[in-house]
Amino acid sequence: MPPKRKGALQQLQREVDELKGQVDSLVKDVQSQVESTEEAFRRCQELQISAEKTLRTLKKLTKADELAPVGNYDQRKLEEERRLQSILETLNTLSLELSPPGPSTAAGDALKEDSEDNDDSDDDDDGDDDDDDDDDDDDEKQALKPPSQSDPRIYTALSDFRGEQQGDLSVQRGDVLRVIRKTADGWWLAQDTKGNRGVVPKTYLKIGSGVSDEDNEEDEDDEDEEESEEDEQDDEELTEQEKQSASHSNWSTVKKALTEIDATDVLSAMGAIPSGFRPSTLNKLLVEEGATYRGSHSIQPELSQSQLSFSDLFLDPDTGRVRARQVRTCVCFTLWSCRMIPTPGVGVQVLSRHIRVCAFDGTQVLSNIHTVRATYSSKSPKTWSFSPRMTGILPILLDGDCFLRCNSTSPDLGILFELGVTFIRNSTGERGDLSCGWAFLKLTDDTGNPLPNRTYELPVNGGTPYEKDVAVEASVTRGSPVGVFQQMLQTRRQPKLIVKFKSANSRTRTQLSLLPDTLLHCLSCVHLLALHRQLLADTLLMDRPTMQNADLICSPVLSTFPVLLDQPDLLDALRSAWLDAETNMSRAQKRDLSYLKQEFVKVYMSSVYFLLHSPSLPRYRWADPPSEEQRARIIYTILDALKHSQHTTGQSGGPEVFVDPMHQHLAFDVTELTFDLLHVAQ
Repeated sequence: MPPKRKGALQQLQREVDELKGQVDSLVKDVQSQVESTEEAFRRCQELQISAEKTLRTLKKLTKADELAPVGNYDQRKLEEERRLQSILETLNTLSLELSPPGPSTAAGDALKEDSEDNDDSDDDDDGDDDDDDDDDDDDEKQALKPPSQSDPRIYTALSDFRGEQQGDLSVQRGDVLRVIRKTADGWWLAQDTKGNRGVVPKTYLKIGSGVSDEDNEEDEDDEDEEESEEDEQDDEELTEQEKQSASHSNWSTVKKALTEIDATDVLSAMGAIPSGFRPSTLNKLLVEEGATYRGSHSIQPELSQSQLSFSDLFLDPDTGRVRARQVRTCVCFTLWSCRMIPTPGVGVQVLSRHIRVCAFDGTQVLSNIHTVRATYSSKSPKTWSFSPRMTGILPILLDGDCFLRCNSTSPDLGILFELGVTFIRNSTGERGDLSCGWAFLKLTDDTGNPLPNRTYELPVNGGTPYEKDVAVEASVTRGSPVGVFQQMLQTRRQPKLIVKFKSANSRTRTQLSLLPDTLLHCLSCVHLLALHRQLLADTLLMDRPTMQNADLICSPVLSTFPVLLDQPDLLDALRSAWLDAETNMSRAQKRDLSYLKQEFVKVYMSSVYFLLHSPSLPRYRWADPPSEEQRARIIYTILDALKHSQHTTGQSGGPEVFVDPMHQHLAFDVTELTFDLLHVAQ
């Protein structure tokens, strides 16, 4: 009876087992030093080539390649990918240890003899593989020769690229680079002529050692053809580690670049995070750009081109109210849920699951970045939900009801949703922010009409908003399945974000028309933002002596209110205090704008202003559970003490709120009371 044929996945499993045994044998031989370092290094390179070739074959496998149905196919395939990633990580570390820092004298003599022998043999056979070895040996000499244009590892930078984080290689247009390793995410490890190493986006590179003015015009036409040719090249030449540098002085720089790996790459190689996860793009903007993309910056008035008036803040002289302004885009939407979102592995602890939302046109962020935290159940960790039911007011951080006002004329304007997690590594305690994928919803259809109010199910893509066709998880294949049933299964496995567009009532629409031209925030705070806008208009347009006057304005509310948008727990405290005040108002008082403004200032000064200057309140820190719990207790205690003091003595609070012998105090700052127009205006 003939033996039963094995399936493609089972054959690859056997190959991985053989590779694992060979790697273990190599590690033992290196530890016992049974063979020379050169021989061990050669074996390590061969195993690297075999492992990478097997990994490429494994990623191309689908269920259709199997001879018979295989149970838990995706899980088995993912396990083999993780095993191969672990093998490659071991081989890379071993290759780094075995690669020599520079040629010794004996090695130099041997290289010289080999080069002479190879020169003689080249006359007989031009296509021999010794040509490549000869060129690589010459690279190790102190007198570096210029790279050969025919070498497939030599690339030229098409445009300038400035490294954005540690491990990136900054290049200029025309720089000649040698690619050491290619990866599937499009970031290639390269080395320049000075010996510096780092990762460079492959879209910035062109094969060959020359770039002309016509390259930029022909780049788009030849890009697909070049990428297909580059993918078919043997990675044998890209995984070599022994051709590092020309002298001993460069080895320390190269070794440092190789050992300092980005945390995301380490976690991905360990299998702790899915392959489609990336460092959070929007979180990077919030950290590096300061207040530019924060809500506290967006609610400030915008100066006109003359710098003598405002372009988005006007006062109606007849009614004394802020004049309503209509913008091109004003939508209200609700974050409903996320489904099939991959979970990080056991190597990290998730501190927060959230979505960062902003206006986006495909190239740049056009509004502030608003964050909504998601809740999840341990029974279904791949499902995120928003706006959970709870007693009392729903915290702004958990509220999925949002609005967007934007006056951009871009035809590609839409809303960008970046799903993210804030994590801490269990082994090192290192914190970080990862993007679990992103979704984009264009706000107009093909004819330019606004989208109707309904529920939208958006596919979640992996990578960054500037990458296309990146899967969030490697196990979820994006190939075209054969049968209808397979199509249904694949559709159910795809990560989804569900968003619901809705219409606002007339009162909310009126309040939205008073806000800045560009703002994205929580819908439950519209009434507070509208009152702040009215106070801002009164102070800047009515109370100032002249429009040219730029003196400091004594207004504690205007000087500190923007801070609340960056600390949502304090904004919740203001909402709660204002809700209590509104319950005691009559209908006539609620319609009286002057009375509302006076009460708002009174409530603000007797609640949030005390909290902002309380020495016992710790500094706000994102996704820090102990700090968040401590702040919540202190906020509740202080607000309760202020209410009790106001009911018994009739005063808002005493010196004990500001003075606490158990905590240190900061010196008084004039910015706590004054509004600086020139400093905060956009």
